[in-house]
Amino acid sequence: MTSTTTFALGGDLQVDRLGFGTIRLVRDGFNGPSRNRETALAVLTRAVELGVNHIDTADFYRWPDGGPCVNELIREALHPYPEDLVIATKVGPVFSPTGYSEAGPADLRAQVEANLEALGLDRLDLVYLRIGYLKIPHGDSLAERFEALAALREEGLIRHLGLSNVGAEHLDEAQRTAPVAAIQNLFNPTDPDEALLLERATTQQIAFVPFGTLSSGPNGERDTARDARYAQVAVRHGATASQVAVAHVLALSPTTLTIPGTGSVAHLEENVAARSLTLTEEDLGALR
Repeated sequence: MTSTTTFALGGDLQVDRLGFGTIRLVRDGFNGPSRNRETALAVLTRAVELGVNHIDTADFYRWPDGGPCVNELIREALHPYPEDLVIATKVGPVFSPTGYSEAGPADLRAQVEANLEALGLDRLDLVYLRIGYLKIPHGDSLAERFEALAALREEGLIRHLGLSNVGAEHLDEAQRTAPVAAIQNLFNPTDPDEALLLERATTQQIAFVPFGTLSSGPNGERDTARDARYAQVAVRHGATASQVAVAHVLALSPTTLTIPGTGSVAHLEENVAARSLTLTEEDLGALR
C-alpha cells in the first residue's frame, strides 16, 4: 500500500508526514528522568538533516528538575530556522507543584507569548488547544478557549489552529468559530468514535496526528497483543516493530501525520527510515 509522503497542513504548509515529537528530548516519558541536554541538541540537528520539517513541541515540555523547556533547545539547535520548517505547539495545560489544571480563556495569550519568546518567533505555525488530562473530556465545552485563540490568530500571532485530546463534539464547537487545521489525539484504531473522527478529518483534509503509538493506552500502558502483531509484520519486512508502528500510522489515511519522539540519534534514524517501509494489505489486515 502506497501513499503520498507530504501533506499540506492548513492547506498551505507542506510538511513531510513523518515528523518529530520533542517531549522525549528532555525526559524519558512524561514523568521519567531527565535526558542529556547535548544529546537533545544533536537529535534536533540530525532530524532536520534527515528531512524532518514538522516538529511538535510545547512550552510545558521541560526537564523534571526545572531546566530549560524544549522550545529553548529547538531555538538553540535550529535558529535561524529553515524556511520549510513547521513548528507546532500546544497550549491549555498548566502543570504546577500542586498538580494539573487548565488555562482559562484569559490565560491563553500568556501561554502563546511564552511559546513565541522561547522559540524566537513572531508567529506560531500551528497551535493546538489541548483539553483534558488523560482522557477525552466529553461534555466539556472548549468554545470560549478556542475563541480566545482564534482572536490571537486574527492578530497574526498564530497561523493555524488545532485541537488536542478531543471528540467530534469539540470539533463541531471549534469549527463554528474558526477553521481547524489539525487534530492531535492518542488514537485507538479499535475505538469507533475515534475511527469516525479520523474519517471526518480525512474527508475535510484536517491533519490527524496520533501523539502516541497505536499500542499506547491513555495511562501509558501497552497493548501487548498489538505490539506482538507489529513484531510479526516487522519480521516479514526485515524491519523493527517501531518502524512498522510508524508506517501503520501513515497508512491509516492520506491526512495522518506521525510524530515519533526519541532522545537518541540512532533511534531517530531508525524512525525516519520507516519512510521507505510500505505495508501491504495483508500487513494492514494483520494489524487491525
